[in-house]
Amino acid sequence: MREWIREKAGRVVVLAMLVALFLSPFVALRWMTSVPGTSWEGPLPALSTEEHDLAGRLRGHVVAIGSTPHNIGHAPAYAAAAGYIERTLTGRGYTVTRQAFDEGLAVNLEAVIEPASASAPTLVVGAHYDSARSAPGANDNGSGTAALLELARLLADLRGKANVRIRLAFFANEEPPFFKTERMGSLVYARALADKGQKPDAMFSLETLGFYRDTPGSQHYPFPLGALYPDTGNFVAFVGTVSARPLVRRTVGAFRAVAQFPSVGGTAPGFVQGIDWSDHWSFGQIGVPALMITDTAPFRYPHYHTAKDTPDKLDYERLARVTAGLERLLRGWR
Repeated sequence: MREWIREKAGRVVVLAMLVALFLSPFVALRWMTSVPGTSWEGPLPALSTEEHDLAGRLRGHVVAIGSTPHNIGHAPAYAAAAGYIERTLTGRGYTVTRQAFDEGLAVNLEAVIEPASASAPTLVVGAHYDSARSAPGANDNGSGTAALLELARLLADLRGKANVRIRLAFFANEEPPFFKTERMGSLVYARALADKGQKPDAMFSLETLGFYRDTPGSQHYPFPLGALYPDTGNFVAFVGTVSARPLVRRTVGAFRAVAQFPSVGGTAPGFVQGIDWSDHWSFGQIGVPALMITDTAPFRYPHYHTAKDTPDKLDYERLARVTAGLERLLRGWR
């Protein structure tokens, strides 16, 4: 009888181990991709007068920056894009800091919204402004750059009053062949902050934000994320590596509390395709929690890194909704 009990117990233990082994990847995946709040569903609210104006402003920035290739291989246009960003910021009363590198061929630009308290935490909100190879870069990343320029305008009244120090950073050299190299603009910038003892508490990367579709099947994902997320590309995504999970969860919850726009969020290991494909990677290298805010780029946008990435392809009204949501998020960030 005892022998039978021991044999039965052994079978139960083996079965439990097999079930745990089978379920553990799914449990881990759910843990990595769970975020608080509820995404907006149904028709979008009518645009406000301010959002209509914002959409027009965003279009103007994208046309100015993303109508022609601009990178080290197209140096005059690269310099013109940097000049446009700097003039726009100074026109709003900001002091712009230039960080030239790569033998002066590339320039990072920064404007700072100082907090009410000098001891307040620091948040970097950044976007790269270079385009890939011969692509005009309207969506990648004229859209993110435009959103950041408009956040500078919308948040200008917080200067000297903000809850946190907000460093608005415009990065050069994000695209290949510089990505994840010593010549990547955001890595140069992040390391400089760390060297000065000014390492930020968190970082948001605005990356490829202007393309949305309501057609089922318009959204794709790297394996195995497609089983967990919607197949319609009408949302904005908040993405980070697993180490940034608390920041991703906090940011998604804050966005959903103030924005009437579809959103998803989650984390995954850096080896998963696309998870660290932006400037948030650089801040991870100095130990700063960082995430990417994106329309998911090549997993939705058919003109990614091509000559067809032109200003006419973007949905400026939805880009305005996302930008307005980010403004409200940043106003309440602590």
